[in-house]
Amino acid sequence: MPAARPRAEGDWFLLPAPQPAAPVRLFCFPHAGGDATAFTPLARAIAPAAEVWALRPPARGGRSRDPMPADFAALVEAAAQALAPHLGAGRRVAFYGQSFGALLAYEVARALPADRRPELVVVAGAPCPAEWTERESKDLDAGELLRLTGLEELVRADPELVELALGGIRTDLAVSATYRHRPHAPIGSALYALAGADDPMLATTDLTGWAAHTRGAFGHRVLPGGHLLATVDRPGPVDLLSTLLNPLPTSTEEQQPW
Repeated sequence: MPAARPRAEGDWFLLPAPQPAAPVRLFCFPHAGGDATAFTPLARAIAPAAEVWALRPPARGGRSRDPMPADFAALVEAAAQALAPHLGAGRRVAFYGQSFGALLAYEVARALPADRRPELVVVAGAPCPAEWTERESKDLDAGELLRLTGLEELVRADPELVELALGGIRTDLAVSATYRHRPHAPIGSALYALAGADDPMLATTDLTGWAAHTRGAFGHRVLPGGHLLATVDRPGPVDLLSTLLNPLPTSTEEQQPW
């Protein structure tokens, strides 16, 4: 049976491999400078257990003419408003984000009403929110970030792609720099933190700081790989995500395989 063709859902989402019967919608949030297409291999590999809804941020790809919100808080609000109509309808919901997208996934989950939040938030390649501002003070430039994410090899043969990638990274770094963590009540969603063993951007692969940000089940793991686990040429942590999504833990006592 041929795979369903990718389709856009409004301005904000791409379904790289539509799965209308999937029991879970997995909303994926890309890294700085990234686009929804980064999750195409993941979407194909995790089907039919979940249907990937990949976020299409403004100011890149098919949304190159749409301005990026002025700051991180405005981006969170815009993404939450776009996502809200696609929650419920008999579908379980989970979030997966990496790097910049991990912070965005968590903050969008927090911005939603408590009864509309995802059951699970998986954050990859990112320090916890309380540590984010300190990390960003290093002021990485776009070229350095492109190299450290391991994406330089994918685009270096095409100068136009390089400039597009750098432009997207600069936009997201500017938004990221406006993020300010403020103490808040932890969310009730289960939370799982990931890091690549060879990530050059995390000062440490100790991910336990994320535990303070949830009242639900918490787990963490270091996997083979670098800063980005899912890319346009790698599906990422498919096996782990599939395990976490079926079934999702419902309390801090139900932590296997956490």
